[in-house]
Amino acid sequence: MERKVLNTLAFSVFAVLFFTSSASSQYQTLVVNTLPSSATLSWPESESLTDESLSESTTSLSVHLSHVDALSSFSDASPADLFNLRLQRDSLRVKSITSLAAVSTGRNATKRTPRTAGGFSGAVISGLSQGSGEYFMRLGVGTPATNVYMVLDTGSDVVWLQCSPCKACYNQTDAIFDPKKSKTFATVPCGSRLCRRLDDSSECVTRRSKTCLYQVSYGDGSFTEGDFSTETLTFHGARVDHVPLGCGHDNEGLFVGAAGLLGLGRGGLSFPSQTKNRYNGKFSYCLVDRTSSGSSSKPPSTIVFGNAAVPKTSVFTPLLTNPKLDTFYYLQLLGISVGGSRVPGVSESQFKLDATGNGGVIIDSGTSVTRLTQPAYVALRDAFRLGATKLKRAPSYSLFDTCFDLSGMTTVKVPTVVFHFGGGEVSLPASNYLIPVNTEGRFCFAFAGTMGSLSIIGNIQQQGFRVAYDLVGSRVGFLSRAC
Repeated sequence: MERKVLNTLAFSVFAVLFFTSSASSQYQTLVVNTLPSSATLSWPESESLTDESLSESTTSLSVHLSHVDALSSFSDASPADLFNLRLQRDSLRVKSITSLAAVSTGRNATKRTPRTAGGFSGAVISGLSQGSGEYFMRLGVGTPATNVYMVLDTGSDVVWLQCSPCKACYNQTDAIFDPKKSKTFATVPCGSRLCRRLDDSSECVTRRSKTCLYQVSYGDGSFTEGDFSTETLTFHGARVDHVPLGCGHDNEGLFVGAAGLLGLGRGGLSFPSQTKNRYNGKFSYCLVDRTSSGSSSKPPSTIVFGNAAVPKTSVFTPLLTNPKLDTFYYLQLLGISVGGSRVPGVSESQFKLDATGNGGVIIDSGTSVTRLTQPAYVALRDAFRLGATKLKRAPSYSLFDTCFDLSGMTTVKVPTVVFHFGGGEVSLPASNYLIPVNTEGRFCFAFAGTMGSLSIIGNIQQQGFRVAYDLVGSRVGFLSRAC
């Protein structure tokens, strides 16, 4: 009898532990913070990005920045207006990526068309105050260095910036870079090996130019063209010489505030590929809340290059190769869980990258909202709605069809969301998928569907993770709470 009682007691304890563990994986707490008022930050003049006493031989340099910067706002738009601009920019971004994937020819995605063991780190700031969907980095260009903001972009390869004289230049925060004032600027000759690495160097012949010409076009209508060249880039003292980049004299598009773009794609002309011998093809970034004002209580967003960029304790998933497109980072997504259970309507087959280069899942720093193929999105959305029946529903907002009224609340319980990758699982914080869209307490499920076959993991879902790219090891890693 005593043994029976003990067995019953043991079973009861096991049952309590099991169901407690199960319940903890079903829900997590979301702290309800609405969109903040706009904040304008600037780079401290007392802290120089450049130190000419440092040279390219300083390959072991690793700089950890302790602050986060933001571009000054061009308008007095409200937080809601800026958020709407961000979503508009995001839609154009997705259109650009999907169009590139659809017409890929096996060459670099950012293509020209007739129209060692050391490392370094740098500050990354959110372009939210500019209504932009990208993050920005502060770096120096040329010798002596001119400090500028550059857009970080894992979805393109070519590094470029606006240069004088301008045939057409959009407004940027800093002065336009003048190559004539730099001792290290050099144009790339036509017919050179570096010029031939561009997708189409035929304009050297048709225009009878001695200088290699480049043009990069994006699916949203943005473009840049000018002289292909080499120049020195300086990252808070770490100087990298002879970086191939475009010196754009004709530039149009939605690169609001920034001087240009630092291509972080997988292709041969991207910055990580160009510096593979020095930084081993490794880099990582950690993006804090896009609405963060950079307060001392929050860590800054950072980007790191070199071996230190890839933490060994990360959850790694292998990179897949698209035979028709070398720019994008394709991941193996097997499924998604909501509330502790795999969503039946979300399967690996929906995210397959086929032999012709269609489909697949890419991770992208420049896309904000994660897009999933429509059937997978509908299944995910319905599962989340089922788990969030206790939350008060609100009308749809822009591209979001699942929103809630959380006004007057400080915390709420929301279903968990977990990505299942080949190699491991990544559990998202609640703030990475239920986000504020106004200052009145409306929150929306930050996923959207796409009618195409390509899915994109955006930067809202990446926030708070150190996302590590290992080009040599052909893998991507995720480490939570590592900013």
